[in-house]
Amino acid sequence: MGRTTKDTKGVSRRTLLKGAGAAAGVAAGSGAITGFPAVWSQEPKVLRYLGTAVNQADDITKKVKADTGITIEYISATTDDVTKRVITQPNSFDVLDTEYFSLKKLVPSGNILGMDARKIKEFDNITPVFTKGQLPNGKVIGDQGTAPKKVMFVEGANSTKFASGVTQWVTLIPTVYNADTLGIRPDLIKRPIESWKELLNPEFKGKASILNIPSIGIMDAAMVVEAAGLYKYPDKGNMTRAEIDLTMKVLTEAKKSGQFRAFWKDFNESVNLMASGETVIQSMWSPAVTAVRTKGIACTFQPLKEGYRSWASGFCLSKSVTGRKAELAYEFVNWFLSGWAGAYLNRQGYYSAVLSTAKANMEPYEWAYWMEGKAAEKDIKAPDGSLLEKAGSSRDGGSYDDRMGNVACWNAVMDENDYMVRKWNEFIAA
Repeated sequence: MGRTTKDTKGVSRRTLLKGAGAAAGVAAGSGAITGFPAVWSQEPKVLRYLGTAVNQADDITKKVKADTGITIEYISATTDDVTKRVITQPNSFDVLDTEYFSLKKLVPSGNILGMDARKIKEFDNITPVFTKGQLPNGKVIGDQGTAPKKVMFVEGANSTKFASGVTQWVTLIPTVYNADTLGIRPDLIKRPIESWKELLNPEFKGKASILNIPSIGIMDAAMVVEAAGLYKYPDKGNMTRAEIDLTMKVLTEAKKSGQFRAFWKDFNESVNLMASGETVIQSMWSPAVTAVRTKGIACTFQPLKEGYRSWASGFCLSKSVTGRKAELAYEFVNWFLSGWAGAYLNRQGYYSAVLSTAKANMEPYEWAYWMEGKAAEKDIKAPDGSLLEKAGSSRDGGSYDDRMGNVACWNAVMDENDYMVRKWNEFIAA
């Protein structure tokens, strides 16, 4: 899990107090404050960071350590296990990195703290995708499902209810988000793909795949059902039982006819299916498409006329975090939004919450490629320096405004979530 305890064991109570005494003496002699703040300065700066692997990277931990002295101890888990841990073990982490759609389960538990917007230096520069449900240019985007603006604010630091409007207290300080679609193998399909309904086209029998994460997979399925003209959902992210039954019936019939090659659960599985040619069309994530392309294999993150399914993540604190630890957590979150991490994530095909600081940490040609949809003036490199795209290529789906401006729905937890999961598992077992 990437956890280390070496730093915390290297300081005994005796050396801590001895160092604190010396520091206090210096502070007193300088006319500065005395006492406990001097003890704090000797304590190791460690944060236990619980989340999925999206934002977790050795490069980020090394950079934050160099810039702030904070040691990050990663606790990695699946999306569902992150949620379970917050509810059952709130003292086992300090900082939580989770998706907005999980908040409907987490906030009522009382186990996470609202973040004080006044302590976030870049809060006013966070993209209005989160605060207003619109692009920086003012275009309003789709809000079916758990759009961040619906769950962005709470009534107070310890509140277990979402606020109806803007408040000082924020559920998650956003970090990263994206607009997802289907991945295709254009070299094997050899014709244009423009609609979600192609996922169930018999032409691709035995060569299609959908992801086996119920709350996300059913959203992809709903995009297919609507695109095929079978049904129009009032809200794909909050279906009735009848709507869930209809959606799963369509998927089950396709499965029984042999449409699906596989149901993938993790990033690497999706990459291997496409790279091998076992599938030619499937649910996919942007960095997975990039991973296939780095193998020299044609793979497109295909824009579709019905739009994208979107998701977003952010940071909050455990209810057990107070005092010095809370100050460290805010220091870390402020560092994360200051630009280096945003640029790092942008170079993987994600989007950063504060566009201005990420832009300041990227070369103009990189920003033009990733964010403006322009042809690359130079070779485009991954954060590790490996070649992603050669000069002259353009990003699938075009610019930030083109992609985020065509969001149709957001990942969600439905009111009928338990029923939906049961029906999804019946479909996988069918």
